Amino acid sequence: MTTAAPTGSSRDLPHPQRADIRLEAVLHALSDPLRLQVVRDLAADGGELSCSHFDLPVTKSTTTHHFRVLREAGVIRQIYRGTAKMNGLRRDDLDGLFPGLLDSVLAAAARQAVRLGGR
Repeated sequence: MTTAAPTGSSRDLPHPQRADIRLEAVLHALSDPLRLQVVRDLAADGGELSCSHFDLPVTKSTTTHHFRVLREAGVIRQIYRGTAKMNGLRRDDLDGLFPGLLDSVLAAAARQAVRLGGR
């Protein structure tokens, strides 16, 4: 009799391996203003933030979609801690694959926010 290999829990979320992260997916994920704001907040914090930390002006299902796009592109890592879904920026992976990209995008977003009087 053979036994099936253990599988992850139903709460495990799929993430691309570092080698599978594609530049065009990262750029697409960062092209949306709300997703870019999430990334800016995560970069400023430097750690993990729960989904409930973010007050996005969209429905919960749309918020979930934005986090999924970021996760599937390899921009963030999501993990459940108790009942909270925690989000962390995959800075090491992004910097290793695309040196300077994240810092350039974040700096440009900050300059744009100042220029447009936003955040």
